[in-house]
Amino acid sequence: MGHPAGGLPSERHYTSRGRRIPHFHFQLHRECGRELGILEQELGMNSTCKSLTGAPSFARPTRRDVLGGLGATSLALLLPGAAKSQIAHLDRSQIEQILKPLLITNDPVMWRFAVDVYEHCIFGRMQAAEPPLKHPWLVPGGGYVGQWIWDTTFLTDLLAIVPGQQEFIRGIYANYWEFQERWDKAKPDYARGMIANFIAPDSGPRGFSGREWLTFPAYSQAPLLAWGVERVYRRNHDLELVRAALPHLEEFHNWYWRERDLDGVGLVTVGAYDGILQRARFETYDNEVDLDTLHLIPHPGRKPGPENGPWYGDIYIPANTAYLLLSEQSLIRLSEAAGDEALAARRRPIVARGIAAMRRHMWDEQQGCFLGVRRDGLRKLPTATIGGMVALQARIPTAAQAARMAASLGSPHWNTPLPIPSVDAKDPQYKSDGFWRGDVWPSPVYQALEGLAAFGHRELAGQLAGRLIDNALKVGISERYDSQTGAALGVRNLGMSAVLLTIALEQLSPRHAIRVA
Repeated sequence: MGHPAGGLPSERHYTSRGRRIPHFHFQLHRECGRELGILEQELGMNSTCKSLTGAPSFARPTRRDVLGGLGATSLALLLPGAAKSQIAHLDRSQIEQILKPLLITNDPVMWRFAVDVYEHCIFGRMQAAEPPLKHPWLVPGGGYVGQWIWDTTFLTDLLAIVPGQQEFIRGIYANYWEFQERWDKAKPDYARGMIANFIAPDSGPRGFSGREWLTFPAYSQAPLLAWGVERVYRRNHDLELVRAALPHLEEFHNWYWRERDLDGVGLVTVGAYDGILQRARFETYDNEVDLDTLHLIPHPGRKPGPENGPWYGDIYIPANTAYLLLSEQSLIRLSEAAGDEALAARRRPIVARGIAAMRRHMWDEQQGCFLGVRRDGLRKLPTATIGGMVALQARIPTAAQAARMAASLGSPHWNTPLPIPSVDAKDPQYKSDGFWRGDVWPSPVYQALEGLAAFGHRELAGQLAGRLIDNALKVGISERYDSQTGAALGVRNLGMSAVLLTIALEQLSPRHAIRVA
């Protein structure tokens, strides 16, 4: 296939676990090459890789190992002989029995909240295997039928705290790898490597049936799978999961850069192979303000024709670019953990290039946020959204830029009664309960707060996180919330909103004391 002159690359292959996998070697500008070492130091890549590659302390059991063993025993007793086609449903007392050795808190309110999350968002969402899903899986809830990408990453992170769940979690991710293999066999070269937004069971209703997988969904979602695998590995040290994932993750990332970075600049857009505009928006925050003027165009790096329709967005967005770079960093660390230095070396220049591109083209000092840019001329769009703040988790900003983002997040533009809104509260299109147009979604708020704390702004992160959790304790776990009143909106107990517990477990809100044993 052809590539735009700006920088995507020559194709070559490597062999991993018996599979011949294409990867793409970026021809970096000298400027990017010089930035690579600086960016690696800023990101702490080397030290982080060491923390992943260090052998788990299995020889001398820790307190967590002992407690976890008790939890695993409890779970085994509660789920006797659970086969792949079966899912045993646990009652609340059984879930409390499982969690008691695993979570530490003196706050009965936080304890009840943790049990609520596991009961309604995790154990209550387990589904038996059914075609085309060969392994049990987790459903988000509400009308979201199927196994969805970003819900899955947040849920498996929390499930990995529970001992004895390695096989279940491996199966969840294997559903993605098996989908990718089926897709690759059926699709032309340019489309190979994609993992769909969701994988639906055959029994799903129209629009959510696995029988339609060849044509719908013909788009992906926020590329967080590598981050999700790393989160699981950090909790349970499952190298088998990691080794099985690596070739599929690299192929998925290569597809993303090839099919969403249309000019080889290190930024990504959205798209859909069926050419339906709203479905392209489904790859990210689908109703966000900065995609109001999105248009779909053919890929500029390929000749127009039946295999190059108007399937690609003409706006590069900060959210999915940041998510892809976050997952690239996870892929590097996972590769190091598995001893695949060659894979890690292939990904490092890609990370450096993407971070440099976001800083150069998307950063807006006045708004203290990363902004979407038009592909034509890389002109910044005027509206700041939460997608420009999640770059904090991927360590995209410089320290000075992060400080400016903190100041912005602490201002009336973002510091609403319930923080953080999905669009700048001073923007004319802001509406406190608007779907991605002013409401609050826990998952991107967590991503912004985690990054904010990592850059040293823990006090502000604690204030914002504290109000978010206070509200959830008051009105319950929900898909989203009104940023002025705190009213629960959307699907109750939606899977990805389990991240509210993650915020507490990571001690982002010191007032809500609970942690993993």
